[in-house]
Amino acid sequence: MVEGKILKVSGPLVIAEGMRNANMFDVVRVGDARLIGEIIEMHGDRASIEVYEETAGLGRGDKVVSTGAPLSVELGPGLITSIYDGIQRPLEAMREKYGSNIIKGIDEPALNRDKLWHFEPTLGYGDTVTAGDVYGTVQESEVITHKIMCPPGKKGTVMELYTGDFRVTDRIGKLKLEDGTIEDIMLTQKWPVRVSRPYKQKLPPAEPMITGQRPIDALFPIAKGGTACIPGPFGSGKTVTQHQLAKYSDVDLVVYIGCGERGNEMTDVLNEFPELIDPHTGKSLMERTVLIANTSNMPVAAREVSLYAGITLAEYYRDMGLHVAIMADSTSRWAEALRELSGRMEEMPAEEGFPAYLPTRLAEFYERAGRVNALCKEEGSVSIIGAVSPPGGDFSEPVTQHTKRFIRCFWALDRELANARHYPAI
Repeated sequence: MVEGKILKVSGPLVIAEGMRNANMFDVVRVGDARLIGEIIEMHGDRASIEVYEETAGLGRGDKVVSTGAPLSVELGPGLITSIYDGIQRPLEAMREKYGSNIIKGIDEPALNRDKLWHFEPTLGYGDTVTAGDVYGTVQESEVITHKIMCPPGKKGTVMELYTGDFRVTDRIGKLKLEDGTIEDIMLTQKWPVRVSRPYKQKLPPAEPMITGQRPIDALFPIAKGGTACIPGPFGSGKTVTQHQLAKYSDVDLVVYIGCGERGNEMTDVLNEFPELIDPHTGKSLMERTVLIANTSNMPVAAREVSLYAGITLAEYYRDMGLHVAIMADSTSRWAEALRELSGRMEEMPAEEGFPAYLPTRLAEFYERAGRVNALCKEEGSVSIIGAVSPPGGDFSEPVTQHTKRFIRCFWALDRELANARHYPAI
């Protein structure tokens, strides 16, 4: 454990000394309230920390403690129908426990520790497993069968595997690794959000994703595993279009990320999706939806990580052989969070004040889409549809221009069509 002291606080950016033995992207706890942060830059024994909560009240000399682990999300049964903030804290559980206001320093586990899940094993004693092999299944929702898989990097022999009802932290079996050590098998695993999950082979995106929107499917189709962006001025229907795609696309799962948008838009999703019937399954849309809400009134720094949290959840379900669609609303607000952090770190700005690495970060996000042969030997895909909110509808601004370099479908929205109530206004 590495312990340091705060030197300087500048909004969501904290500079700490005494952190020589810490690592880049380690999660740290800052101050007496133990605020969650992440090391984003190292110079000698000084670390620049991106704090994902309100930093008011922090001061010089306050303690900073590194956990020694990168920022990760918890993966397992219970993700579907949940709503999380940008760093995967469950908002519903936080409201029940702490009230309507988010208190600083909350450390609530992402998955419910009390709920029981019925596990049915598909392997038994003596079976050899490698990364991606399926131990068994849990019926997570009425339409999603959750596969409990051997995590990437693991290989060994199953010593025990039980049938029954378990909590996510219970042991469901034992795995003997190649080096002879015995490890517990549980319903959960963790994965660092900034690292892509591995797969066997990337496949060409040859199968169309039917969105249910005739102008898109007939004229501007997107493939399963493809990428698209929806730029348009305020009020032209970016969020409406993404809601429609989330409702009617022929995918197995939707991860909807409200990244810096207004809270009422996420409220619409929360109110509408449980009542709407999925035309493909006949069940509620929430039975195949995960929500991540980091709206405009929530800490700006957590916007930056909310996209990575969402794409990691999508890759996890892709690894089960499912087709997943991500709705990112909006990547412009995400880029603005990058710009604010970059300015506070006194980095040399590029065009319009955005950091010079903006195109690299956009590329890193969109390249995690794709159709793959997963480690479980089934085919899955992640399709990314990102909204872009150019100021004044000016498509020459940097976020729109750089996004065009990395996506295949460009669904530009027009204000005049939207004013004529012509949706989608492409």
